[in-house]
Parts: sequence; structure tokens; C-alpha cells
Amino acid sequence: MVALDLDGTLLTSDKTISKGNEQVLRQLHQTGVKVVLCTGRPINAIWRFIEQLGLTQAADYTITFNGALVVHNNDKSELAKSGMKKEALRPLYEFVKKQGAPLDVLDFEQVYPLTDLKPSMYRQQFKGNIAFVPESYAELAVSDAYSKAVVCDQPALLDRYQASIDAQLRQKYHIVRSQPQIMEFLAPHMDKVVGLEALLKYFGWDFSNLMAFGDAENDLGMITHAKIGVVMENGQEKVKQAGNVITGTNDEDGVAQYLEKYFG
Repeated sequence: MVALDLDGTLLTSDKTISKGNEQVLRQLHQTGVKVVLCTGRPINAIWRFIEQLGLTQAADYTITFNGALVVHNNDKSELAKSGMKKEALRPLYEFVKKQGAPLDVLDFEQVYPLTDLKPSMYRQQFKGNIAFVPESYAELAVSDAYSKAVVCDQPALLDRYQASIDAQLRQKYHIVRSQPQIMEFLAPHMDKVVGLEALLKYFGWDFSNLMAFGDAENDLGMITHAKIGVVMENGQEKVKQAGNVITGTNDEDGVAQYLEKYFG
């Protein structure tokens, strides 16, 4: 199984899959290698990439919401799913309110930009099909199906917010900086590796069957658990240190470079 982060890894700087990466991944997929996209987004927001790579066969799955939902590509059925309760988001809400920061809350179908906080930049990050439903925190439904929450702002402001997070808040969430302008708050033990473990188990495999590509903090789990953790040259330094291999950048077909070398 080859697991692939998107932004900064498989996608170029202009948010596309290069022809070189597409060709190699399609060839591998046709030989029976499981090619699995691993993203913080819902599947509808990346469907164009799934179609481009031909990942629409009966045994194709995607890891979404940073591991909280494993989706069967063909019919969007759920293989594994884990959500948070609304009340679990309250400490985060109080924190961002104090910081003067924005917050978007996601369930497994849509995004709720919180209207009683600073306006968010998060909607600008999406090109796919996902609904944005502005609501205040009080208006959010009482539910246990929230996948994550996102603070999206200018990188310098995000640095400030991140520096203000205390130990108590860190215990309540798994906090990852997935992009310079995006910080994600997940359930304490949620990670891409959780979804991958469920998918590997479904196929009767374990992490010895996994090769993972990534570049950022939210890829650390799968990079360190995989038999082969491949980190992009443009990746964060601590992710490079955790990996087994460094490949070219996301703008140099780094994914295809290593796959061609490994699989011949």
C-alpha cells in the first residue's frame, strides 16, 4: 500500500497532480498496488484527484479528515469513522475567542465557519464540492459527529496562536500544523495512521505493507509507522528526521522519482 499526503507532497505548488506523478501512480495501481490518498479534507473536495489517478475500482479507499473517516471510493460508504462531541470543542472555542482567531468546525459532510468569531480564510482553500454553513457556536447542533476544527489565518498570526496554546489544551486535542496557514484540532489520538491501520487490517495487512509519503506535521504518524517513510525535500525538518528516505520536492515529481527507483 502506498499512502500519499496531498498538499506539499503529491500536489504541486499550484495544487495539481503532475503528469509524471499521474503516470507512475496509474501504472502501480494497475499492477495491484493499493494507492491511497490521505488528506484532512472530505472526499468530495478531492474527487478530481481520485478520478485523475483512476482510483475508482472496487478495492479503492481514501483516508479523509486526517484519519477520522475511511471511505470506499466507489459508493462513499464508510469503512471506519470516529467523531468528537460538540462539548469537546468548547475549550478550543474559548481559546480562539480569547485570541481573536477564526474557527471552522467540520462534521463529516460540511463546514461550519463560526460567525461569532473573526472571519476565516478556510473557504478559500477549497476547490472541491463541500458546503459551508455559517453558524455561531451556540447554533451548532449537539452531536458526536464532528471530525475536527480548523484555525485558518495568516501564517504569522497562526504562529502567535500556536505559541499561546498551553499544556492543558494540548492534552485535549491532537494539534497539527498541516499548512503554514492551517492548524487542525483533532480528537486526542486521531491521526492519519488511525485510518491507515483500519484499512491495512481490512486487507489483512499491517504497517510492514505500507509505504507513506508526506511533508508536514500531520504526516508524522504515517511516516514513522510505515515500513518505508518517504519525506519530500520541501518537507519540514522534523518530518525529514523521522523518515527513512528523502525524495525530490513536490514540484519535481518527488513521488514518482522514488516510486520508479523502488519498484523499477
